[in-house]
Amino acid sequence: MTRDGDDTGRRIASRRGFLSAAAALGTVGLAGCGAPRADAGEGAENAVTDETVQQQVEEWSGSDSTGVETDHPYTSPRTTIDLDERDGQITVSTTPCRHQLLGEDTQGGPWELPEVWAWQTPDTDPSVPGPLLRVTEGTQLEITYDNSAHNRPHTFHVHGLSKDWMDDGVPTTTGQQVAPGEEYTYEIDANQPGTHFYHCHYQTQNHLDMGMYGILRVDPEGYEAPDKEAFMTIKDWDTRLSASTAGGDVDFSHRDRNPDAFTVNGRSAPYTFHPEQGSPLIVEEGDQVRIHFVNAGYESHAMHNHNHGFTVVEKDGGVIPEAARHREDVIPIAPAERKTIEFTADADPGVYALHCHKVNHAMNGDSYPGGMIGGMVYESAMDSEQFASVMEMAGYEA
Repeated sequence: MTRDGDDTGRRIASRRGFLSAAAALGTVGLAGCGAPRADAGEGAENAVTDETVQQQVEEWSGSDSTGVETDHPYTSPRTTIDLDERDGQITVSTTPCRHQLLGEDTQGGPWELPEVWAWQTPDTDPSVPGPLLRVTEGTQLEITYDNSAHNRPHTFHVHGLSKDWMDDGVPTTTGQQVAPGEEYTYEIDANQPGTHFYHCHYQTQNHLDMGMYGILRVDPEGYEAPDKEAFMTIKDWDTRLSASTAGGDVDFSHRDRNPDAFTVNGRSAPYTFHPEQGSPLIVEEGDQVRIHFVNAGYESHAMHNHNHGFTVVEKDGGVIPEAARHREDVIPIAPAERKTIEFTADADPGVYALHCHKVNHAMNGDSYPGGMIGGMVYESAMDSEQFASVMEMAGYEA
């Protein structure tokens, strides 16, 4: 779609089309890419041009990064499951899939992992990360792991909640694992409000790194949702593990792990900005915003929010006392750590990056920007040339 009277030929994402696509995923997706932002004035030096985009495309192409192909189905975007509506009961399983880090029409794409092990439920598609499970404090959870679709043992382990020994999901200490063809029901009380991390704990060095992770959110009784809320799972990957698992002739050792892909909710920027693959967080001026971070990777990440200071209000399920809160704009998030931040959308309306400030984590190969970049866009800025350029890099056309 082109803007009337615009002779540049650039595709402009319509606000209505973008919001419609993003709405299909609910309000929990957060991802994005911060393109260089020009001043509104004519002839601004920093404007992103079509030539700039093409140069970045030529500098990086992940299409042959592994050289391994499979015929697995592709993963879908993460879904949110309200466990209150299911009386706390759910069945999960594992499905071998292909997983796109960058889409077919995305700058630098396609780039994919030839095999991941994706969480799935009977009524949702497989995804990496797994479905966001949401429940109210005090609910008794019955999480059945059905291992009829995979040829390896698995478990379900969740951080932050007190549980019986045999429901901890750790084979080394419980002797309990779910063998192929078997199932097991974990009975867990949602007894600690907060944002929690779940993953398979069988041969964790492989299974977590193959995509078996997700978020379990326990809302306290009477939870007051903010104007805008997002859940942001960040992860580093060594793509050689996926290639090796898929049968490729690849030299890989966990002792020699060297991450070369960095994701927000399973995608690398600029694909993270595609509204059908996660969407940036869309805000209006004055919105109260809450973002829940979960680090599902092996490395720490220094998350920086452009032009918006924030306070950390939760850590690992514990509420930070008011007296201990202070304004920040960069926070470290360790492996398996969870932090929740709050802020007001009170900056000059525009498109802003939210990214890991270990700058090599914000790259795809040798090309910057990419990787672990999320973002936030003010609705009033969605008609700007800068936003249109980001949408073009993401491969989205309204």
